[in-house]
Amino acid sequence: MIIIFKHFIPKGFIGLTIYPFVFLQEKKWTTNKVLINHERIHLKQQLELLIVPFFIIYFLEFLYGLFIYKNKYLAYKNISFEREAYQNESNMQYLKERSFWNFLKYLRNNDF
Repeated sequence: MIIIFKHFIPKGFIGLTIYPFVFLQEKKWTTNKVLINHERIHLKQQLELLIVPFFIIYFLEFLYGLFIYKNKYLAYKNISFEREAYQNESNMQYLKERSFWNFLKYLRNNDF
């Protein structure tokens, strides 16, 4: 379910997904298929990990990245869940082809 609520989205971001909701800054983003696919990938990841563990892992990976890169943006871009979503957001068939816990492939350390 998509909800338009710009005050909930962190500065510098367009959307945020917290199962089962996708929050977007503005209604115009609802037609952006790549963005919606990116957020749908996060919905799948969250569901696979039963939601709460997703956010714990996400936060720990962010903290690790912040320690390594000393840069919030690089820390964010190197979170395994984000790496999977960004690399596959343009593939509209990805969620149909994706294997269970596929985010594990993106745990290795690669800079963007």
